[in-house]
Amino acid sequence: MFGLGMQELIIILVIVIVLFGAKRLPELAGGIGKAIKNFKKSMSEPDEIDVTPKKPNEEDKEKKEKTGQEK
Repeated sequence: MFGLGMQELIIILVIVIVLFGAKRLPELAGGIGKAIKNFKKSMSEPDEIDVTPKKPNEEDKEKKEKTGQEK
């Protein structure tokens, strides 16, 4: 598994427990799990199309007023 032996994995696990504490490990794992689930969900869903009308910029209004092309 990624060239890591059992001893290396145990050492990494001990370091993680020391850094984050045993109480926060389930929270971290849950957060990572939710992030992966949401990522997979977003990859399988079709893209949403934004159909909200765009507001005209102030510059466009000024240009139309100068040229007399208001609607």
